[in-house]
Amino acid sequence: MTCSHLDQLNRLEPPKLSQSVHREECTQCFDDQDSPLGIDVCLTCFNGGCLDSERHHASTHYRKSGHQFTLNVKRKLKPSAQRTDDDEPPAKMTKLAIVEEREDDKYEHTTVIKCWKCETEIPNDSKTKSLTDGVMKSLSSARQSEVKAWEEEILPCEHTLTLEQLAVGPIQASGLAHCASCDLKENLWLCLTCGSLGCGRQQYGGTGGNGHGLAHFDSTHHPVSVKLGTITPEGSADIYCYLCNDAKLDPSLATHLSTFGINVQTQTKTEKSMTELQIEQNLKYDFSLTGDDGKALEPVFGPGLTGLKNLGNSCYMASVLQTVFSLPAFRERYGSQPHAETCPERLPADCVECQMNKVADGLLSGRYAHPANYASSVGQGDGAVVFQDGIKPSGFKALIGKGHEEFSTMRQQDSEEDGVKYKDRGANNPTQIFAYGMEQRLQCNDCKKVRYRVDSTDVLSVAVPATEKGKDADGKVLYEDVSLWTCIDGLLGVEALEYNCPSCGKGVNALKQTKFASFPQVLVVHAKKFQLVNWVPAKLDIPLILPEGDVLEFGEKHIGKGLASGEEELPEDKPGGGSGLPEFNEAAMAQLQAMGFPTIRCQKALLATGNSDPEAAMEWLFGHMEDPDIDAPIQATTTTSSGPEPSQEQIMMLGDMGFTAAQAKKALRETVCPSSHLHHFKLTNLLVALCTTPSSSSSSTQIGGTKDLPAKYRLKAFISHKGPSVHSGHYVAHIRVQGQDAGAGEQWVLFNDEKVVKADEESVKELKKLAYLYVFEKI
Repeated sequence: MTCSHLDQLNRLEPPKLSQSVHREECTQCFDDQDSPLGIDVCLTCFNGGCLDSERHHASTHYRKSGHQFTLNVKRKLKPSAQRTDDDEPPAKMTKLAIVEEREDDKYEHTTVIKCWKCETEIPNDSKTKSLTDGVMKSLSSARQSEVKAWEEEILPCEHTLTLEQLAVGPIQASGLAHCASCDLKENLWLCLTCGSLGCGRQQYGGTGGNGHGLAHFDSTHHPVSVKLGTITPEGSADIYCYLCNDAKLDPSLATHLSTFGINVQTQTKTEKSMTELQIEQNLKYDFSLTGDDGKALEPVFGPGLTGLKNLGNSCYMASVLQTVFSLPAFRERYGSQPHAETCPERLPADCVECQMNKVADGLLSGRYAHPANYASSVGQGDGAVVFQDGIKPSGFKALIGKGHEEFSTMRQQDSEEDGVKYKDRGANNPTQIFAYGMEQRLQCNDCKKVRYRVDSTDVLSVAVPATEKGKDADGKVLYEDVSLWTCIDGLLGVEALEYNCPSCGKGVNALKQTKFASFPQVLVVHAKKFQLVNWVPAKLDIPLILPEGDVLEFGEKHIGKGLASGEEELPEDKPGGGSGLPEFNEAAMAQLQAMGFPTIRCQKALLATGNSDPEAAMEWLFGHMEDPDIDAPIQATTTTSSGPEPSQEQIMMLGDMGFTAAQAKKALRETVCPSSHLHHFKLTNLLVALCTTPSSSSSSTQIGGTKDLPAKYRLKAFISHKGPSVHSGHYVAHIRVQGQDAGAGEQWVLFNDEKVVKADEESVKELKKLAYLYVFEKI
């Protein structure tokens, strides 16, 4: 049968470079080009649809759009793509890079154009070849949202190019044997200004360090140092500029070293460079997949047990998605409500609801939780443990990150921040299970008047005190155990602070106390285990001890009661005296200043985060330390906005996710980052804007949660992080699930990207202590 619509086909054009082509995977489920029926790519809008008899998303797209021509794409692995034991091993990595792998080298494709209206295949000719080539040679939608080929680029800076050296003369060999301030003989950094030799900071996966090189910079401001042991006869070495706070290149290294009598031609590389250490750790980041007996942990498959393939730096996203979709509210909201037939969006790839439903189907249906066909195993031979391939949430990641620098890139993110970002505030909002209120009571010690305020929140962030107890054999600092109740009690305890009392009209001492105003259905606890090192938050492995049975129970002493009989309220704070500046939250200002932050920085942080929460303001400060205008005076005319107004397109994008225009504008303003050091930028300011209610509107906003007592919770899941800082490393989730076997009880399952395994009891016990995000369900 010949298609009678060829004149319409001839009017179609291949995709433009700017268009997303969904040729790898269905936009509404995770069926892909590797499935037996392949994927139908619409030749009008380039949507990808599956041909599954139950989901039939290609057919749905045709009925809704009327686009009748599609290109069916099937892919299969070439037999030669799998390396055998006799093959040459892959080349050793020598530079920090992600090398693009050519798809044609691994796979072969079968394509055919067909017409849905007359249900016929179109024979090949010059026009069909042009359309087919256009689709197949285009950059797929998944690749558009990932890094193609990236390499860390190290360049000179003004400090290496204009380095001034002191005439100290040659340094004797004994002067280069160990750190000038301690006995360390490795990880040594030579100041290229004066020749001082100091040990570096402790390297994750490398040698120890006491930071004496950094201390030398703090006292002298000599900017550039070279790492001994990395110098080669070619004149290359690890160079670090403390002023730039980054690795740099010194084109005149040989000349600079000759000042101290060091001849690069005689040098031999004896230590791993920072790049090599980073590559090594990128390859090694993993949580143990073996039990105490050395046996590989048992992979599990089935509904709710589907892994998520790492897209590069997406383990933060995977850990949160696995956790939230283990909760009934999210399963019911996105796993059982039909949406595809009534979706108003032109393309499912542009619809947040479609993408959330797609992720829910992928994780919960069990369709994709089966052993991989190849190469994803531990061990050798018949006894190899085979994991699953996992699904790739690239469409979700690309959409949820549109317009937001950090989420739309491969930069590593903090899982707690990411968790809040996913929250949808539309109808039947599942994130209400996290919402609750916190009451803050402030009392002047002189007049005894009080002020109460209730703020809506959804994450209980608790500081974890750090008490060193020694070092292990590798020089790693060890910390005393801390109970979770100690951290919670510290947050809810009474705090003394200085306060400008509007009733007394003078500075006084005051008392502040925070208590729960209500309790959520699901309590998320964020354990803040870090300390400031050179104004950068460094992660600390402090063991956190959970209560017996992983159960938290809150009672009368934990809940606030509001204004009591006989208490007199403080008057409102006086306005800013005509300066045009707002009245800053006194209690929050006092807390931030007590930590040593300058007043102007505290004010800017409070302005950026709603002028109420010192914790959010502190997180904002961590992300904006490098801003060139961080210490510039606040202009009265710009106190409510800094930088250009968000575009209508950006506002509409967040509006589609269920946010109001006011929330969207505030969030988008706060994502403007003038700093050139974008890798330091954190998303807390955006998340605070999206997920908390500013204090100015708290009186008209319903606070979530209930006041029912006792409020009793049991641990449902926890997210762990492995790595040197909150900005890098690897995240995994442990989730308590119902056992699959008949009569089986609950068990812990480890979700480590695409690897989903029964968790070893002892490892769960230890990893619970080192987790940093805990999810408790009310029981």
